[in-house]
Amino acid sequence: KEILEKYHDLFTLQWEGVIGKMYVPSQAEWEQLLTKCSAFLFYGMERFLSHVLLNRLVAMNITKCHLMILLDLVRSKQSYQRMIKSNVHKSSLLLAIERPTEAAMLLSLAGVRSLAANQWYTTLQENAGRLHTLSESLFSIGRTAGQTVRFLQK
Repeated sequence: KEILEKYHDLFTLQWEGVIGKMYVPSQAEWEQLLTKCSAFLFYGMERFLSHVLLNRLVAMNITKCHLMILLDLVRSKQSYQRMIKSNVHKSSLLLAIERPTEAAMLLSLAGVRSLAANQWYTTLQENAGRLHTLSESLFSIGRTAGQTVRFLQK
């Protein structure tokens, strides 16, 4: 919310989505957000692809999405318990596709042009720092997505 307020006048007038703990988006809502966005930011718990039905994602055309930022792979005791319950019904192949490298390939094949994502599990605080740095770099300084990712790597 702090970042939305800070950059509200610059770029966020056209932003839409789900913020905070409002509710869990439905599959239809995920599809609508993904197919009509030019940029997509996910800042949440566990793996992004665990929130979206993969068989529906593969059929989506996400070519309008020029940049996708996935600040995922955060684990809490509650999110881990939810994932264990959810993973019981998934095959080992389906679980493998949700991993970071496989997710990047799948999203690229679905049409996402640029993707920045975590490669391993992290904390909410570390992702908050990344989101702050990303926002500052992209919106205030005016770096490109590539320059911003390179800056984060350092």
